[in-house]
Amino acid sequence: MAVDGERIAAVGPAAELESAYPRARVRRWDGVVAPGALHQGALPDAPSARERVYALLRSGATAAQPAAFTDPELRAAAHRNGLAVDGRTPVLAVGSRADLAVRAPDGSCLATVLGGRLVHRRA
Repeated sequence: MAVDGERIAAVGPAAELESAYPRARVRRWDGVVAPGALHQGALPDAPSARERVYALLRSGATAAQPAAFTDPELRAAAHRNGLAVDGRTPVLAVGSRADLAVRAPDGSCLATVLGGRLVHRRA
């Protein structure tokens, strides 16, 4: 996947994209790139609004249902991080916002990208 700014510029095999975008920064993970998850339901418990939103990012969520964000602090934390709070399921398509997750073979999240920004990566 090639990302330009906050949008997906191209989707295809890595070798083809590297050839088409020779000056691009390349990131590699031992996992599969997938659309970010749409989180449904209550947010995970954590001491602060920021940590509750980050718990979603660690899980690979890039969007959530608006009903979970009635608290102004939670809405602000989601906005600061770029988490979509519109209830729409993220898609990986040319021209769409680059909201994606990289999943390990066991399904755990290795990295989360919101609007083309790496916002979580597992060490």
